[in-house]
Amino acid sequence: MQEEIKAPKKWISIRVKPDEYSAIYKHYKATTCSKLSQYVRKVLLQKPVVILYKDESTREILSALNQLSRELSAVGNNFNQTVHKLHTLDHIPEIKIWAELTESGRQNLLKKIEDIRVSLNQIRQQCALK
Repeated sequence: MQEEIKAPKKWISIRVKPDEYSAIYKHYKATTCSKLSQYVRKVLLQKPVVILYKDESTREILSALNQLSRELSAVGNNFNQTVHKLHTLDHIPEIKIWAELTESGRQNLLKKIEDIRVSLNQIRQQCALK
C-alpha cells in the first residue's frame, strides 16, 4: 500500500532585506534541495541539509563531457538524415545499392554513439557524486 504524501497546508511568511535574500539564496543553491522552500523548511526545522561540493576541475570535466555529448548527437542526427535522404532516392539504381551498403555502417555508428553516450553518462554521474 502506498504511503500518503502530505502537502504543506500552513503558510509562514517573512520579509527579508535584499542582501539577506541573496545570502539565503546563495546557501540554497549550494545544496541538493530542489526548491528554496524545501531548503528553508529544513533549516528552520534543524534537519540535515546536504551541501554540494564540486571542485573546479570536476566542473570543467562535466562541461567537456556535455559538449562531447552534444557533438555526438549532432553527428548521429546528420548521418541519419543523410541515409534517410538516400532511401528517398531509391528510384536511382546506383543510389539504392549505395544506401543498402551504408545501412550496416549506419547501424554500427549509431550503436557506437549510444555506447559512448552511456559511458559519458556514467562518468558524469561519478563526477556529480564527488
